[in-house]
Amino acid sequence: MRRLSVDEDRCEGYGFCVENAPDLLRLDENGNAEISRAQVPEEQRAAAESAVAACPVAALRLDRADAPS
Repeated sequence: MRRLSVDEDRCEGYGFCVENAPDLLRLDENGNAEISRAQVPEEQRAAAESAVAACPVAALRLDRADAPS
């Protein structure tokens, strides 16, 4: 399993990540990405990878769930 995280200081609210992984991410009240599901099931991995790749400011990160933060 993988873990998805957002660097809140980098996020500029473009929303491309949410378009690519709506089951894993959402936009908060300020328009910034927010994790709705940090643990990424294997069947959602491709969507999470697409969301990470779509972020123009590299605010998303996808790590192994057992990797240190």
